[in-house]
Amino acid sequence: MKNKKDQSNMSSSSNQFTLEQVFYRFHKKLVYFSFQFVKDKSQAEDLVQEVFIQFAQKEEALQQGEAYIQNYLYKAVKNKSLNSLRDQKQKLGIADEVLSISNEDQTIIQRMIQAEVMDELYAAMEALPEGCRKVSALGFLEGKSNQEIADQLGVSINTVKTQKQRGLKLLRSRLNPEVIYTLVLLMNC
Repeated sequence: MKNKKDQSNMSSSSNQFTLEQVFYRFHKKLVYFSFQFVKDKSQAEDLVQEVFIQFAQKEEALQQGEAYIQNYLYKAVKNKSLNSLRDQKQKLGIADEVLSISNEDQTIIQRMIQAEVMDELYAAMEALPEGCRKVSALGFLEGKSNQEIADQLGVSINTVKTQKQRGLKLLRSRLNPEVIYTLVLLMNC
């Protein structure tokens, strides 16, 4: 049985991939990408699942190469997410002027980049020691203050500060400098 890491490696030497490889390579990124539109994780997961079901029915798609697969999946998820928003809007009877959906190419590209960067960040955070990971997730991803983290985890504020510094140091060593730079830019937008 292959492990998850083996399944996620899509070889560039071969143009043919398995659906399982494609799923492990893109699923989390696509859910995050869809979430940026629909703002509901469960709905985003459902929409991505629908896209994978449609993709699985296209036998020739797996033979087209990684760039084609990535472009197809991101475009399909974007369209599925925007259509879902449009359908929700119609069900609620909201006028088009009130809820406009930005479909500008630049915004879409920015969301794709953000999905890729967040995937790398989450992978790097998973590799942190448990205490460091908890503190870092609460502080960096959820935006909680040091005191809130200390109260929630039942530790001293100094422990929180130490774990945050340690986490930041470990993340810097694990993440590509370009990813860190992009992450900083995205957080300041």
